[in-house]
Parts: sequence; structure tokens; C-alpha cells
Amino acid sequence: MAIPTNAQTTYATIGNREDLSNIIYKISPTKTPFLSGIAKVPADNTLHEWQTQELAAAANNTAIEGDDAVATAVTATVRLNNRAQISTKTIAITGTQISGMNPAGRKNEMAYQLSLKGEEIKRDMEFALTQNTVTITGNATTARQLRGLEGWIATNSSLGAGGAAPNYGTNTAPTDGTARAFTEAQLKSVLQLCYNEGGDPDTIMVSGSNKQTFSTFTGNSTRFDKGEDKSLTAAVDVYVSDFGTLKVIPNRFQRIRTAFVLQMDMWALATQRPLFTKELGVTGDSEKRELIVEYTLEARQEKSSGVVRDLT
Repeated sequence: MAIPTNAQTTYATIGNREDLSNIIYKISPTKTPFLSGIAKVPADNTLHEWQTQELAAAANNTAIEGDDAVATAVTATVRLNNRAQISTKTIAITGTQISGMNPAGRKNEMAYQLSLKGEEIKRDMEFALTQNTVTITGNATTARQLRGLEGWIATNSSLGAGGAAPNYGTNTAPTDGTARAFTEAQLKSVLQLCYNEGGDPDTIMVSGSNKQTFSTFTGNSTRFDKGEDKSLTAAVDVYVSDFGTLKVIPNRFQRIRTAFVLQMDMWALATQRPLFTKELGVTGDSEKRELIVEYTLEARQEKSSGVVRDLT
């Protein structure tokens, strides 16, 4: 087959209008399970403080009949703190782009970019809240930094060889040990540690790779395939332990080598300045906006939760 002589083709034609879809497709992940799942409280200072309380150890409590009352020792509260961290994103768009262009997929370039940067800050917050960081007080040349989730969980840990739990009292980060495979035995040992300390964890939060490893844990269950629709259920999203039922949630922003066992109501986002947009001064032919949020992590009782560290 051949085209007719002198037939004009698209290859030779000048002036065909472009075909640009009016939809913009995004792939970057935006789910923030830890940030979305914890409580939200206000903070009134760059140093956010709170108190924890523990009961005296249980004992065989006996008293002599008719004996005089003697005051028992009082267990004092513990005062803890974390630093408020500032996260920002700044946008600058030229006057020509704002007023003289007709972009595809969005009506307002500034509004579109603000929505993107808002999602990026949310991802940054999830990352900061789950890391193995320590607090930084900050000064005129150094930014303040909050202590992340890994830097708080000190009591209930399963560690690889050479690994060490953090010490938030001395502001010491955890020490990474030799990586090993994630096993159900490790998880069970941490769950028992949490139970012994009085915790009631409800969430297991893991990286994507260790979510797949977790789904191979057998427990006491038998897997079945649904022959009628030719499907096999290979995922485990709920784990029924000896100490309660826990949701299993993958998190793209936590460290791959860590599996958290969390009592979610014992953690909170303390916000000094909720996310807001500031219009910056004009210094030329452009408009500038800055997104700002100031926040920290409140560890209401780290003994309620646990962590399996040093995972491949």
C-alpha cells in the first residue's frame, strides 16, 4: 500500500495544534500514617513540655489489724520535653507566568504550586516525626530540631548485634546494630515487653519490604485461596496477638530497618504554628509565598510502645 501522490501528511504539515491533556498525573506518595493517626495538641513554646506518671510496683500488700496508718512513698512525675521544629517551602512565580500564560491542567499556577508544596511539607513532617533524631536547641545560625519516634522508644526494643536503644534523658540517639531478617519471634518479644510495662499497642508500622515479610508470618493461621474467583489472599493487615489485636500499616517515610509497635494514643503532634501561607514582600517581577509549620512530637509514655530495630 502507498499513499496517493502529493497527499499531505501530518509529518509535513506546519501548524497543527498540540494535543496536551488537561489532567496532571501525580505518582509521588502522600499517605502519612503516623502523622494522620496520632492526636493533635497545641504547643505554647518552642520547648514543649509534658509530664508522665508511673504507679509503684505491685506488691503483696498486707496490714496489721488495728495498726496506725503510715504514709507510703509518693512517686513523683517525670517532666519531659521536645523542641519545636520549623518546616518551610517557598514559591516564587514570575508575573508573566501568573498573568500572561494559560497553563494546562490548572487554572491558577500559584494555587496549584501551593497545593503541591503543602503535600510536600506533610511528607516532610511524617519523615521528621519517625526518624532516629535527637533534639537540637538551635540558635541564630542553627535550626531547631525535634526528637523523632525512634529517638524516644527506649524501653521495649529488639536489637541487632551491637545495637543500642536511645537515651532521651541524655539526648542520645539509638545506635544501629547488625541488620537481621524480621521474624515473628522478634515481634512477639516486643509485644510482651510492652505488655509487661503496661502498654496496649494497637498498630504495627513497617516499611514496604518488611510489610511483605510480615505477611509471611504464619501465627496460628492457615491460608486459603478463593477458588471461585481464582484469588489468593497473601497480605496480613490485622495481627491478633496474645495481648490484643493490632493493625499492620506500611509507611514509606520511616526507616526501612525499623518496625514500630505503637499505642497510638500515647503519641501526639504538638503544633505551635499550624501550617499557614505567608505572602512575602515583592522584590521584582514575581510573587512569592512561603508555607510554614512549627511542630514537635509529644511522647506521652514511650513505655507503651516498642520497636524491632536493625532489620534488613
